[in-house]
Amino acid sequence: MDGDATDGSSLDIAVVGAGIIGVITALGLLRAGHKVTVYEKADDYFEVGAAMSFTGVARECMERLNPCILEALQRVGEANRHPMNRYWDGFNPVSMDAAQSEESLLFEQSARELDYTGCLRSVYLREMAKSLPDGVVKFGMSLESYSEVAEGVELQFANNSTAQADAVIACDGIHSKARRLLLGDDSPASRPSFTHKVAYRAIIPIADSIAALGHDKANNQCAHMGPNAHALFFPVAQWTLSNVFIFLHDPKPWPDPHKMTLETKKSEVTSALSEWGPSIRELVRRMPEQVFKWAIFDMADHPADRYARGRVCLAGDAAHASSPFHGAGACMGVEDALVLVSVLEVALSMSKLSDLGKAEAVGAALQAYSTVRLERSQWLVQSSREMGDIYEWRYPPTGSDPAKIKAEIESRSRNLWDFDVGRMLAEAKMECEGRLKLGG
Repeated sequence: MDGDATDGSSLDIAVVGAGIIGVITALGLLRAGHKVTVYEKADDYFEVGAAMSFTGVARECMERLNPCILEALQRVGEANRHPMNRYWDGFNPVSMDAAQSEESLLFEQSARELDYTGCLRSVYLREMAKSLPDGVVKFGMSLESYSEVAEGVELQFANNSTAQADAVIACDGIHSKARRLLLGDDSPASRPSFTHKVAYRAIIPIADSIAALGHDKANNQCAHMGPNAHALFFPVAQWTLSNVFIFLHDPKPWPDPHKMTLETKKSEVTSALSEWGPSIRELVRRMPEQVFKWAIFDMADHPADRYARGRVCLAGDAAHASSPFHGAGACMGVEDALVLVSVLEVALSMSKLSDLGKAEAVGAALQAYSTVRLERSQWLVQSSREMGDIYEWRYPPTGSDPAKIKAEIESRSRNLWDFDVGRMLAEAKMECEGRLKLGG
């Protein structure tokens, strides 16, 4: 780490949660010279979800935060081989030949703008964690409460232990305890809502994907659309495995909001897609008999009105949990981390030149972070929810019209790829400086 953690030029920061965004945030803060302790409630590194992708914008943020974050992704990730992201009709083809040929192609979009790099979540998390110094992560630490005191923020954990920090950054995921504490347990925004989408997930050998989809589709990111469902496949593990997502619209309430995954029989998927084209039916046939069913929750119904209060803030899914239909939920968390490191640096620099105390400087920095990140991250949450309906021909303005769907997807995607990271940081600096000059 090339930060200089001298007295007065650094902070003691607690990061709650050792998932992808928690570890990325910690590595960025360490490089900036801060003392960091990560508190994770599990007994080891653990990530729910088979795979994820990062855009070119997110990778730029990784490089700015700490090059080791991007280097870890490059070691375990794969980029799309085909220059286009292609969207296929999974419903109408009547023969396997038609399903595997260009006949079923609805439209395509350049893959180079979003420029995704995909990886297995758990593999990437552990690869990144190798760069953390020993002792930074403390496992078995489930946050129960926190309180702000003159010396900082005091955290209380379920095992009756306590800790103190100058600032707390909560990256504790979609069911964030810190969110409930910060927003209030009675706030509708303290808990996510069911999107009425479920995903069936499986990892299968790439050979099985080739048999169902054809060699070209199986070796590239591949999306299929149809009524009330859509399917997404992409290769992982150096093109030896295929990550399979089958998404279905589910009008019923989810039975248990605290349990997002269930193991269920493949026959649920087989029945739901029984009228789809032969290629998709064949792919489902090659999935394991027992599959994981994932309820998709997000914060679109009740977005948070703030991501920070005092010297505590939320980042990643804890702040703005999103559905996966834009493929950019984690990317928003990477952007969060970069803004946080930036505003804390500004706050420390200005506080040394004024009479502003550390507590006020930290509070001003976190409020600036919240202000800068609210609009973009919450747009992503809402747009991603709508993208799920677009893929499933349920969005009235586009229906099943390929030209309208293409135009809608491209318009929304431009908000992700046409993004100036430098401008975001300049806005964050300006917002932070303004708050500091006003005394927090």
